[in-house]
Amino acid sequence: MERERDMGVIFKVSGPLVVAENMLGSKMFELVRVGHANLVGEIIRLEGSNASIQVYEDTSGLTVGDPVVKTGQPLSVMLGPGIMDNIFDGIQRPLEGIFNMCNKDIYIPRGVEIKELDMSKSYEFNPLNVKVGDMLSGGDVFGTCIENELVNQHKIMVPPNSKGRVKYIAPAGTYSLSDKVMELDFQGKVEPLYLYHYWPVRQPRPIHEKLAGQEALLTGQRILDCLFPSVLGGTCAIPGAFGCGKTVISQALSKYSNSDIIVYVGCGERGNEMAEVLKDFPELTLEKDGKEIGVMKRTCLVANTSNMPVAAREASIYTGITLAEYFRDQGLNVSMMADSTSRWAEALREISGRLAEMPADSGYPAYLGARLASFYERAGRVKCQGSPEREGTVTIVGAVSPPGGDFSDPVTAATLAIVQVFWGLDKKLAQRKHFPSVNWNISFSKYLRTLEPYYNKYEPEFPTLRQKYREILQQENDLTEIVQLVGKDSLSEDQKATLEVAQIIREDFLQQNAFSDYDYFCPLQKTIGMMRVTCAFYDAALKTMADSSSDEKKITFATIKHSLNDLINKITAMKFQAPKSTSKEFEDYFKGLLDEVEISFRKLTED
Repeated sequence: MERERDMGVIFKVSGPLVVAENMLGSKMFELVRVGHANLVGEIIRLEGSNASIQVYEDTSGLTVGDPVVKTGQPLSVMLGPGIMDNIFDGIQRPLEGIFNMCNKDIYIPRGVEIKELDMSKSYEFNPLNVKVGDMLSGGDVFGTCIENELVNQHKIMVPPNSKGRVKYIAPAGTYSLSDKVMELDFQGKVEPLYLYHYWPVRQPRPIHEKLAGQEALLTGQRILDCLFPSVLGGTCAIPGAFGCGKTVISQALSKYSNSDIIVYVGCGERGNEMAEVLKDFPELTLEKDGKEIGVMKRTCLVANTSNMPVAAREASIYTGITLAEYFRDQGLNVSMMADSTSRWAEALREISGRLAEMPADSGYPAYLGARLASFYERAGRVKCQGSPEREGTVTIVGAVSPPGGDFSDPVTAATLAIVQVFWGLDKKLAQRKHFPSVNWNISFSKYLRTLEPYYNKYEPEFPTLRQKYREILQQENDLTEIVQLVGKDSLSEDQKATLEVAQIIREDFLQQNAFSDYDYFCPLQKTIGMMRVTCAFYDAALKTMADSSSDEKKITFATIKHSLNDLINKITAMKFQAPKSTSKEFEDYFKGLLDEVEISFRKLTED
């Protein structure tokens, strides 16, 4: 009888949407098992005793009258050691585990049940200053374990919704995820705690306080670090048409940014892009304490590609952000790449259409903006719940794929109204093989003033240099129209200098080859050094031309270009400076170039 009460029956099947009847007592967003194959689904609408369920697996073969089993639990993810260096599908099933379980079949069988993390793997657990009788609450750290070489202080926390007095704490030793490491007693109710806990994906993890960002997200891409920077804990959007390089930028951020943890969500993009990530990332290394360690040790991949079930795209976004929040609560800086939110919005549109909801702009549901906002709202720098005191950040970088590169598309427009950093990709730049194809005339960052104190530590002149770069590029944009009408010869000498320096900035500073061994990554010190040298050359050229007022000794920009050709070549070759050089090597290199600029112009004036 109890079993029958917990079971509904299928009334209608419409693609990924299943309507079940006899579902009294169900809750919104409750997890259910659909059909004889036990497909995973989530309740998204309740009407009387009927429930509309979005199924996260292929629904072919389901028939009217098939059973629907209620679990009483929301869709949740398993949080604990073992997440890093792993690849999950949209509902946190480990793909490698499924591959091994299904005799290495390349397709995921329907209704497969497998533990999210490896329960048999052991970890070295070290309890902190916690003893029997202590009162603990949600977020308190009671131990650590070593997950891998990069995550060597994986904090084991009391789940956010738990509290009580410590009745038992395990001694230091080796434990698997299935071993109990603590017991909490709250008003006579004893709760066992393990190295892991579950958390609902749609519910943001609680925090103590939200703080303003103060440190820059260093991406290694000059145009982003220099002109349109983001903070750790910021929200960024990368909209662009097919072939503009959204995925390459997202992957570059994952490989080289100054984040502690990377959560990369492939949401509805092509499978070959995730295959490229899986092929490239294991070969990449970063240096820690003089040792080369694989980048995958700090990376978690959530794959729900375009050939996977449509409804699971929404789940994959929430799975990714919940994993990111878990590591944020450990006091780490986490970056989450969502590639791409347009495919998620398309999944929302399909489900909304099958629910017969009133469509809004371009057929998207009216609540699209609210869903996007609630997702991006989970980013930020926070003071974490519990003790000891710690701060963590979640940075969200969302790629957007508007049809035909049309930025008036509803998803792009809604995203633009939410995010603080906009890296707009330009199809024309991409066609000219100018990568990253970020259009400097339409992109923006609202964190410029916030980050001034941070950049002042490296170079007090940095805001001035950035402003000069933007002015040169803006002047070039205005002068290009004049040149097309009346030709270059009609320009004044200072305007000719502006065009020449703008070309150097465009082709040798903003352009960056992610597949080269010299320019795949650019440290901030190298970026600032290149800016200083270019601006010093521009200022010296303008001053020299302005000072040579007499007609006999008039110095034109053509004279400067001819006489200082070797210097200009050295300025354009600055990007070939190896990215792994030491701070001292960078300092000496750029100081030598600045001295050469000064000496060359002085000599030109004297001659």
